[in-house]
Amino acid sequence: MSANVNTSLPLEYQTEQDRMNILGFWVFLGAEIILFATLFSVYGVLNQRFAGGPTQQDLFEIKDVIIQTLLLLTSSFTMGLAIFEMRRHNLKGLIAWFIITLALGAGFLFMEVTEFTHYVHEGATMQTSAFLSILFVLLGTHGAHVTVGIGWATIVIIQLLKRGLTPVTARKAFIIGLYWHFLDVVWIFIFTFVYLKGLVG
Repeated sequence: MSANVNTSLPLEYQTEQDRMNILGFWVFLGAEIILFATLFSVYGVLNQRFAGGPTQQDLFEIKDVIIQTLLLLTSSFTMGLAIFEMRRHNLKGLIAWFIITLALGAGFLFMEVTEFTHYVHEGATMQTSAFLSILFVLLGTHGAHVTVGIGWATIVIIQLLKRGLTPVTARKAFIIGLYWHFLDVVWIFIFTFVYLKGLVG
């Protein structure tokens, strides 16, 4: 270990550049919060504009939504375990929990695609009503973020395998962990304000 390494700091915070990158990512997440807050606001305005098309009660299947929620929340837990192993300098543990996290995320995406396909087969498309337009945009934006997260984390795993656990790869792993937890928080809002609120009317 080099002399300029501060052992009192986690590996991902060892250099000034790493600290600035992490701070910059928090700023990015602030912009993402504004994006999703805007989408939730639009949904709040349009969620009762059905134009004679299907409503939330016609479309939502609470069992499927609960499974999606369990998959994503469990993936947040496993991502936490990945970062825990990183802090213990356990590269194999970090990668293993990363892979499990991505598998859970892929399961979530599969169910979301299946959900969208079911909607379309029921004649519920973006063109059907304002409600369905914003529903597809909100869910699709979150799903696209999950897809990006899976691809991004895959690249980080490859770098970890090639370069090992360094301040740079630790910082990248930590940032993807922040991103993943953010997506889980967004999903909690979707689950509550879109699905649960929609089902209870």
